[in-house]
Amino acid sequence: MDQGNTAFVLISAALVLLMTPGLAFFYGGMVKAKSVVSMMMLSFGSLGLIAVLWVVYGYAIAFSNGGTSTFHGIDGWFGIDTNFIGLQQQVHDALNPVAGATYPSLAFVSFQATFAIITVALISGAIADRAKFGAWMVFAGVWATLVYFPVANWVFNFTMANGKVVDGGWIVKDLGVIDFAGGTAVHINAGAAGLALALILGKRFGFSKGMHQPHNVPLTLLGAALLWFGWFGFNSGSEIAADGIASIAFINTIGAPAAAMLGWIIVEKFKHGKATSIGAASGAVAGLVAITPACAQLDPMWGLLLGLVAGALCALAIDLKFALGFDDSLDVVGIHLVGGIVGTLWIGIFGRGVGAAFGFGFHQFFAQALGAGAVLVYSFVMAYAIGWVVEKTIGFRVKAEDEIAGIDTVVHGEEAYAFGSDRG
Repeated sequence: MDQGNTAFVLISAALVLLMTPGLAFFYGGMVKAKSVVSMMMLSFGSLGLIAVLWVVYGYAIAFSNGGTSTFHGIDGWFGIDTNFIGLQQQVHDALNPVAGATYPSLAFVSFQATFAIITVALISGAIADRAKFGAWMVFAGVWATLVYFPVANWVFNFTMANGKVVDGGWIVKDLGVIDFAGGTAVHINAGAAGLALALILGKRFGFSKGMHQPHNVPLTLLGAALLWFGWFGFNSGSEIAADGIASIAFINTIGAPAAAMLGWIIVEKFKHGKATSIGAASGAVAGLVAITPACAQLDPMWGLLLGLVAGALCALAIDLKFALGFDDSLDVVGIHLVGGIVGTLWIGIFGRGVGAAFGFGFHQFFAQALGAGAVLVYSFVMAYAIGWVVEKTIGFRVKAEDEIAGIDTVVHGEEAYAFGSDRG
């Protein structure tokens, strides 16, 4: 067992886990002051619920029927041997390196758990200021079970030999899609689900340009910083080894979001005459999203160009909600869906050894498009169906008067900012 690689995987997992609290800060600063607790709790609720589901059965779904890991979930679930001796063998296997790897399989289980958590939490930004916490938790659990865990199987569960995928999920094995760290399984998946929920819950009261301003800009900037920091584990950690490929992913995770920040604020300057701090933070996140699937497949200069293009396109895409009439509160669609698509397709044009720009034809581009489209459609349809059922049964949206007043006190019995006389 290589202790260096084991440490690398475990530290990467911790970095990715930090992204979910970072997301809570990022989202929390952009909503109303009287809804910030509710917004942040959607992320923390996702962390609590999805982590439990992952241990109980999520990993068993995502990494069944192939792949390299030997641990398959809790005894008795999904056909796992209910005999105590069988369980003991699973634990023994989990404490030892998987075939061909230099780390224990539980390190990989832990790393992938953090991906499941952040993916679900990302969706919540589309329904800020108006969602019931209990309804969100029901949606999150069902969506993770029926959508994220299977899609993770399609994208992340594969075995390689001699540099080629020889077994695994159909998006990677059969279509030949390249997605190093989750442009499809994480960002397109979450963005499509966010769009579906935005349609189910409808628009916030007073929905129009300029009506909903961030209540705490520093909080959002802190969240963006934590997301960027954690993203090094997200991208470099996906190599599951501290090697040269991880280093390429690392430099691209510096360059692309930096360029995207510039791309976003340039668009802002031309559109509105001012470059905002929220725009800079959003641009950085857009660049991080776009580079996620491509971080190991691009030379750094092409990573910079991807960031610049993604930042500009996402800055333009966030206005789609006003043009098309859906209320994606915190731009999950404009940043994660659009950014994920751009980064996924970029591989087919500028990817090392596969890109059309380098004479390899458009085969890879079309494969990337098919994979992105498949995840988008599946996630949107399933999220819409799950959200519709939740809305028609227990109700997904809070009462109108509570939404207008701010939902923290009604939903959680707390206020984010209670000073002096406010405490009564």
